[in-house]
Amino acid sequence: MSGYAVFVWGSFGLTVAVYLWNWLAPQRRRREILESVTEE
Repeated sequence: MSGYAVFVWGSFGLTVAVYLWNWLAPQRRRREILESVTEE
């Protein structure tokens, strides 16, 4: 990759991390909301 591998793989890793965050964060928040509603 002519010396650009660090940037390419770094960008790929960051993209995967953002996708995971966008998938997991709402699920966690939903669970917290449901738990708070059922406590009342």
